[in-house]
Formats: sequence, structure tokens, C-alpha cells
Amino acid sequence: MTGARAAVDGTPPEAASEAWHRISTPASTIGLWLPEGALGEALADGLARVEAELAVSVGSEHPFVREAAGHLMAAGGKRFRPMLALLAAQLGNPTAPQVTQGAVVCELTHLATLYHDDVMDEAAVRRGAPSANSRWSNSVAILTGDLLFARASDILADLGPEAVRIQARTFERLVTGQIRETVGAQPGDDPIAHYLDVLADKTGSLVATSARFGASFAGVEPGLVAALTEFAEEVGVAFQISDDLIDIVSTGGGSGKSPGTDLREGIATLPVLFALAGDDPAEARLRELVAAPVTGDAEHAEALTLLRSSRSLERATGVLREYADRARGRLDVVPPGDVRDALSALCDYVVTRTS
Repeated sequence: MTGARAAVDGTPPEAASEAWHRISTPASTIGLWLPEGALGEALADGLARVEAELAVSVGSEHPFVREAAGHLMAAGGKRFRPMLALLAAQLGNPTAPQVTQGAVVCELTHLATLYHDDVMDEAAVRRGAPSANSRWSNSVAILTGDLLFARASDILADLGPEAVRIQARTFERLVTGQIRETVGAQPGDDPIAHYLDVLADKTGSLVATSARFGASFAGVEPGLVAALTEFAEEVGVAFQISDDLIDIVSTGGGSGKSPGTDLREGIATLPVLFALAGDDPAEARLRELVAAPVTGDAEHAEALTLLRSSRSLERATGVLREYADRARGRLDVVPPGDVRDALSALCDYVVTRTS
């Protein structure tokens, strides 16, 4: 371990990891789809290695930098991207050191984007805790995200030029998706197609690279790596659609934000886009409400109620199922067994998850 990944205050990496876990042990699974038995144990062992490297990667000799860099990691998270990398690696040599490093790169990249997203969205809460920008400042949040990008790049340098190229192209797609989301659909664009393209770039690209890194660094044959990469992009889009639907249908705020947050912020997710694009008289009042940010409490409650029983929500759920089914179809080339079963279960999970 070299450069920024070394424990710069002289503490051995193992001790740094133990100290981190004494402070906070982040959530590290994403639901009941995870397998039991030998495969589950192997994934748990792999995830422990990822957590240890993540702990070192957010370390610093400067206490404030260490606190800011570890803020979102301490808040928890699903570790969806590392888990997918580790699962794909099970089709080859899952204990290859590069598998862990690739998984850490993807999670650090994801965490860094969250710091930046919260600044852009003026978010006050992330993962049920105060966002970095609300706790400190926008400048601190932006710079902390930049720091995590730097740490990810340092790890990439050990993984070779092809990994650097893949990550650079992934990051280009991620940023392109964010830009396109920010400026919105242009005149003549189909807003729904635009929305789905944004999700593929902004979310699907990094999820796809997670599976690609896991499989390729485990020595999986190229054709299977390609299929797993395509599978993961479809699942990544489905996962984001399900996040957007949960924002509407959940009642307990289990995702760390209040139900209907997107409505208050004027973010047009898939059900709203279907409503705005339609001409169903039964949704006339809904279209009127969601044409702008729904800030009044009474109007917000009404919009949520109408959305939850709307045809537009049904259509959006149908699109979610289509992506999950397409992802499942990519698994035909995966050898039968526990890994393929777990990946298929993930397709079910993204459709049925509630948080």
C-alpha cells in the first residue's frame, strides 16, 4: 500500500481499520437477496477486506480532514457496488488483491459523487445524518469529494493503464449524465428517454464498472465479463428507478429522507414524467400539482396520494420490471449455480425493495 493509501500518521493499516470499526461499523449489505452458505461467507469475507481498505483510504494525519472524509462512510450505505464486484469475482479468483482494490475504487468514487450531489441539491440529510455541506460548508463538501477522487486514483495507479482508462470513461459518463440532468431535456427530446439515458450514465455506468472490475480482476473470461457488465448497467438503472419509486410509496422515511422529497424539490422522476406526458383526465389534477415544485404541505400530501394510486406509477413500475427482466436475460451465459442464482435474486430485489 503506497501513497495516500498508507496510514499517513504512522498507524498500521490493520490498526487503523480496527480503530475505525470501534468508532462506527457501516451497514454493508443490501437486503434479503444476499446468499447464505459458502457463497454468503465468501462475500462477507470479501466485504470485510473492502471495509478495511476503505477505512485506510479515508484516513489522514489531519483530524478534520479525516473526519470529513469518513463522514459518509460512517453514515453507512448499502455497499451495492463493492458487493456486486465481489459477486462477479466469484466466477474467477475472488481473493485476487486487485478485486478488493477495484471494489474500493468504485465505492470511493460513489462516495465522492455523493458529497458533490448534496452540494448541487442543497441537501440537508444524507443516509439519515446531516450532509457534509450542511454540517460544515459547500466548500468543505466539494473539496472532500475531490479528496476521495484522488484516493481512488491512487489505487487505480496500481491496477494498470487499462483500469485507469475504464475508470476515466466511466467518470466521463457519470459527469455527462449529471450535466444532462442539470440542464434537463432539450426542445425536441423525449423527456422519458432523456431521464432513462441520464440514469444509465449517472448511475448505471459505475455499477457496470463495479462488476467489470470484479470479474476482470478475478480472471473471468472476456465474454462473461462483457455480459456481467451489461447485466450490472441494467440493474443499476433499475436500482435508481426503484429509489425514485420508494420516494413516492414509502411512508416511514426509511431511505433517510422524507417521502416525496423529489416532489418538494421539483425533481421529475419517472412517474411524474409519465403523468406530465399523458392526457388521462383522471390525472389532470396530478399534472397540475406536479408541474412545479410542490412546496405547500396540503398540496404535497395531495400529490403524493394521487401519485400512489396513479396509472403513471403503474407505468413506471412496469419500466422498472423491464430493466430487471433485461438484466436477468444477460445471465443466460453465466454458468448455473449459486452465483447466477444470487444475481437473479438481485433482479427480484430491485423490483420488490422498500428501502
